[in-house]
Amino acid sequence: MSEATLPLLNTQFGTFDAEGKYVPRQITEDNMAGVDLTTVVGDTILEFDDGDLVTGTVVKIDHDEVLLDIGFKSEGVIPARELSIRNDVNPADIVSLGESIEALVLQKEDKEGRLVLSKKRAQYEKAWAQIEKSKEKDEVVSGTVIEVVKGGLIVDIGLRGFLPASLVELRRVRELQPYIGKTVEAKIIELDRNRNNVVLSRRAWLEESQKEQRGDFLNNLKPGERRRGVISSVVNFGAFVDLGGMDGLIHVSELSWKHIEHPNEVVTVGDEVDVEVLDVDYSKERISLSLKATQMDPWQVFAEGHAVGQLVYGRITKIVPFGAFVQVGDGIEGLVHISEMATHHVESPEQVVTAGEELWVKIIELDTARRRISLSIIQAVEGGEVAAEYRDAFGAHNYDAEGNFIGFDYSEFTPETEAQAAWAEYATEQVKPAEGDDVEATEA
Repeated sequence: MSEATLPLLNTQFGTFDAEGKYVPRQITEDNMAGVDLTTVVGDTILEFDDGDLVTGTVVKIDHDEVLLDIGFKSEGVIPARELSIRNDVNPADIVSLGESIEALVLQKEDKEGRLVLSKKRAQYEKAWAQIEKSKEKDEVVSGTVIEVVKGGLIVDIGLRGFLPASLVELRRVRELQPYIGKTVEAKIIELDRNRNNVVLSRRAWLEESQKEQRGDFLNNLKPGERRRGVISSVVNFGAFVDLGGMDGLIHVSELSWKHIEHPNEVVTVGDEVDVEVLDVDYSKERISLSLKATQMDPWQVFAEGHAVGQLVYGRITKIVPFGAFVQVGDGIEGLVHISEMATHHVESPEQVVTAGEELWVKIIELDTARRRISLSIIQAVEGGEVAAEYRDAFGAHNYDAEGNFIGFDYSEFTPETEAQAAWAEYATEQVKPAEGDDVEATEA
């Protein structure tokens, strides 16, 4: 409000004219008629010391100070820095002409003979008393975020309260600037008046305010049920899912049926996922979830589509001293023991197979309970029923009605390993076209 538009304001000490100028109350001889001077002085001149709280009326606002009429012999001066706990404020934004405010006496008389006051210190003293009561009663305090500082925020709660970044939300936030100007509620977790230290925790308030809500959420969550959620964070040991009321954890072992090195191979933040509730720990408020439980178990799928004695095509994934692992399906590996690699004695699996090599193997044991498959290269050479998923891929004309392999033409095939050579030898012996027939060769 500009001074030109100020209404006429009257105080017990003086008057503001139409132009907003302050006119002190005039004292005349008639005012003193019949009145004892000692009584007048005692009633009108304030007695106070440094550190006292006084109340007065704002009579002038400059860019660097405010004048306050407290009924003293001269107006008190409030420097701009003593108006608010906020830094670099405009005095006109803090007080207005004619406003009655409290101030603390800093100096009854400075070197220029002025009475120096502080609105900030008066507010500070009152705030400390209230905050100490709030801390004692474990109450919530409310204030406006006024600054971003190293490690957190400054909140105006009548004084400068420090809110660490780690305690702003339930999980640590990295960008603090958006909180400027927002009103937040928090608990006081540390209070030291001697060090002028007030530490706040909004997270403590959030946890407390959400405790009842979390309790209801947990009570309505049952193991075995499925929920839809959003991946809220990914860590080394798993992924957290926001279920709409609380976060649950998918341990890395429950993310996929396949072996994975890190959870980010399966999920990323923001993904919508269907999960199954494995366990609810009501005392610790923890929810254990599974992603793979909502998906088909590849072992079960494999077991339902295959049987002992069938031939499957696979790739050597790892060679170990006692044999080689062969991938025969998505996430499914079986072991060819060294004794099942060749008819003769084998000193080392590398004599027969190489990593990355693709070849036919026969299922000789299928243990779904232990999730183990035993395979054989030797017995694959003997032939047998080929698993259904390979028949179309290798040409339907290469199998009989029962699914038995009836061959490729290996006449131009050059084997690279003993296993391939054994298979080629078997195929060549088993598939001998009748004299005069054409042989349709198929690339191995």
